[in-house]
Parts: sequence; structure tokens; C-alpha cells
Amino acid sequence: MRPVNRRDLLVLGAGLAVAAWLVVRASYGSLPALRWWLPVPLGVLAVAEFLGTRTLRARLAAQRDRRPPAERGTAPVRPVEPMLVARLAVLAQASAYVGAAFVGIWVGLLLYVGPSVSRLQAAANDTVTGVVGVVCSAALVAAALWLESVCRIPPSPDDETPQAGARA
Repeated sequence: MRPVNRRDLLVLGAGLAVAAWLVVRASYGSLPALRWWLPVPLGVLAVAEFLGTRTLRARLAAQRDRRPPAERGTAPVRPVEPMLVARLAVLAQASAYVGAAFVGIWVGLLLYVGPSVSRLQAAANDTVTGVVGVVCSAALVAAALWLESVCRIPPSPDDETPQAGARA
């Protein structure tokens, strides 16, 4: 499994920003009101991934250090199942792409409503929604990329030695 390419995330976000700007420009008057809490579920997911990543990192570090189950009053650390790490890596990749897509959508909205704040009454509230959306979506991308980096397997010493009969 290859790590997420940051360039792919940027291209996805930029492409959807342009597409969202075109859609909002063409149909802004007929869009329903955008409430500030619409992007909050992305922020909740970002917080959940951040907290889960912190816990996973501690468990993996304890497992790599081969610490005894309980050290000086600390709670025992459960071993981490490899399939759990693989599933979390897939979740991280999916979350990174979803977050990048929503960053692009919210930026596209902001590109239209930002300059229109002085002449459109609804644009002020939609600007707040767009800013909350960009922040929550960017937080999801950051949490997902951190989770993906924690799920990486460090290279083992056996990986560096060439196998017998293998060509260089």
C-alpha cells in the first residue's frame, strides 16, 4: 500500500474549488441557507482521528519498545493487531481524500461569497460557514495524514540486506 500523494490531494482540492466556484456562481440565489454547523461533522471526525492516532501511537511505541505490560503504576498496554493498523491506514487515506475534497468545495464557496459580503446579505453568514468548513476539512486532512504516518511500518534490518540470488 502506497502512502497518499500530497500532490494528488492538492489537485483534488484545487479542481473541486474551481468546480464549486462555478456551481455557486451559477446558482447562488437558489441554494438553501448554509448554516455554520454544516461542516462540523468533519471536525468531529478530525478530532476522533486525532485522539485515535495519539492512542495508537502510544500503543505501537510500547509494543516496539517491548515494555512490560505494566510499568510503575501505568496501565498495561494491549498489543495492536496488524489488521487494525491496516484498516486504520485505509481509513486515513480515505479521510485525507474526503477532507481534501471538502476543502476544495468550501474554498470554492468562499471564492464567490467572500467578495460578495458587502453587496449580498446572505454572503456574510455563508462566509462564516465557508471558513468553518475549510478549518474542519483541513483538520481532517491533517489528522488523516498523521494517522497514516503512524500506521507506517518502520523498516526492519532484514529489509536492508539483499537476498541470496537477487540481482542488484
